[in-house]
Amino acid sequence: MIRMDSLQGAVIAAIVLLPFDEGAAADIAQGGNIAHRWCSQCHVVAPGQTSGSDSVPTFAQIGESKHFNAARLAEFLADPQHSRMPNLSLTRSEIADLTAYIKAQHH
Repeated sequence: MIRMDSLQGAVIAAIVLLPFDEGAAADIAQGGNIAHRWCSQCHVVAPGQTSGSDSVPTFAQIGESKHFNAARLAEFLADPQHSRMPNLSLTRSEIADLTAYIKAQHH
């Protein structure tokens, strides 16, 4: 019985000590909602969208770029000093959702 308790304790400790991956908790559908609400005036955020600015990349182009880096994108979205973009005031969770959505838009 003591051996089982120590085994359970070890398993619980291992689970608690695992690194937290924010990307695993991201909600791509919620990211799509955020993209349509905040980003679709300038960016083409989804297949079939017929309007957007020619001077900014589409979300598909961003997501499939060989330079795509989710951490850098999240950092950029968290900065309230966006050039040419509105202050999005997104939570960390919303940023993770939007970043996951953008990554998922590659063809």
